[in-house]
Amino acid sequence: MLDGITLGQYIPGESLVHRLDPRTKIVISVLLIVLLFLVNSYSGYLLVGLGLLGIIALSGMPLRFVLRGLRPLRIILVLTFVLHLFMNEGRELARIGPLVATYEGLHRGILMTVRLALLVLATSLLTLTTSPIRLTDGLEALLNPLKRFGMPAHELAMMMTIALRFIPTLFEETEKIMKAQKARGADFESGKLTERAKNLVPLLVPLFVSAFRRADELAIAMEARCYRGGEGRTKLRQLKMRAADYWSLTIVSVVSLVLAVLF
Repeated sequence: MLDGITLGQYIPGESLVHRLDPRTKIVISVLLIVLLFLVNSYSGYLLVGLGLLGIIALSGMPLRFVLRGLRPLRIILVLTFVLHLFMNEGRELARIGPLVATYEGLHRGILMTVRLALLVLATSLLTLTTSPIRLTDGLEALLNPLKRFGMPAHELAMMMTIALRFIPTLFEETEKIMKAQKARGADFESGKLTERAKNLVPLLVPLFVSAFRRADELAIAMEARCYRGGEGRTKLRQLKMRAADYWSLTIVSVVSLVLAVLF
């Protein structure tokens, strides 16, 4: 059920995408996310999808592995499609009891489902090709101008990176707890909705305990290494933009602008 989590994982590599500056990849990811909310046509999403396939090819990641990140979201994707299919008014397509499916709902459901899938793929590519340390440095560098307004750029970047890093860890912990509880007779898949919700209590309690324990261990480890925030800290590797970064930003920006205007 929880296998296939790719968001938050990092796969080392020497591809062009891996070598890009983390700031470049973060900005490109933001541009793609904004573009997905601006585009509202099948042809536009098709072109964005082809662009993502090109980025996947340049990253050297197996396509099957990247697409595997959509498997845990299949219920959300189906639910998104069904809700739009039956909740949008328009010309009647089919009727199931009191529920009426419309052509407009079908159109909207397909667009929203594809948008959500492409959003997950775009964000997964960022974490798959960027190590947590470089991701933290990139976020901090982009947030540094906000320090003059009192924003703790380093601490905020650290928190975001740790949260991303622990997503696959928490999912793995959840799966282990589910298997242990099933071995003791717990049932998470049958019964009424209220019964299934009650059955989640033996899963959620140890999961929260484990999460708090990991947070406490991480805090102790950081204190043992004399971590005191970003003030006065130096970096072993300084971020440096190269020609490939400027070309990548220019190409993605121009293509995004053209697609946003045309589609």
